Amino acid sequence: MKIFKMEVALLALLAVFSCKEVKKEASEATDEVENSMEEMKAEMEPTTVDVMLEPKSDSNVKGEVTFTEDDDEVKMVAKLSGLSEGEHAIHIHQTADCSAADGSSAGGHWNPTNEPHGKWGAAEGYHKGDIGNFTADAEGNATVEFSTDEWCIGCDDENKNILGKGVIVHQGVDDYTSQPSGAAGARVSCAGIIE
Repeated sequence: MKIFKMEVALLALLAVFSCKEVKKEASEATDEVENSMEEMKAEMEPTTVDVMLEPKSDSNVKGEVTFTEDDDEVKMVAKLSGLSEGEHAIHIHQTADCSAADGSSAGGHWNPTNEPHGKWGAAEGYHKGDIGNFTADAEGNATVEFSTDEWCIGCDDENKNILGKGVIVHQGVDDYTSQPSGAAGARVSCAGIIE
């Protein structure tokens, strides 16, 4: 009878330890699934970067630019104020440095593929930063929307990655032909794209 009680006690102990081990393994598996789901959710959510445009060249032009990457496409929405009525140019420039009073510290147009300056999509070539022209209303306000799969936010492809670049708004119009910048005039606003 004593042996039988000891066997039952040992079986009970084994069952308790086995249950604890099963619970531990189940908990670890649940954690792994939850972590994988969080990673997948993060990959599916759009990446967004907001930057503020500051006046340059003694202008009052300011605004906000939002870049959103979703499904391998980047959408840019710029909301501007303080412009003169009419057409102006907007470009992505080489660096996120807006320290110069005239915006020149942002460098030239972003052109990682060494193409000639031109209108976006032109067969003859265009810079990755050649967004183009937009129109400001009588109050000096404008909204610019632009989308492309030729940009990314923080990817490893330096021919597409816009982080570390600058956004420049020009006083004049891009003529799409003058090299290397389109003769768009003074840089009246600047923002650095930094995440």
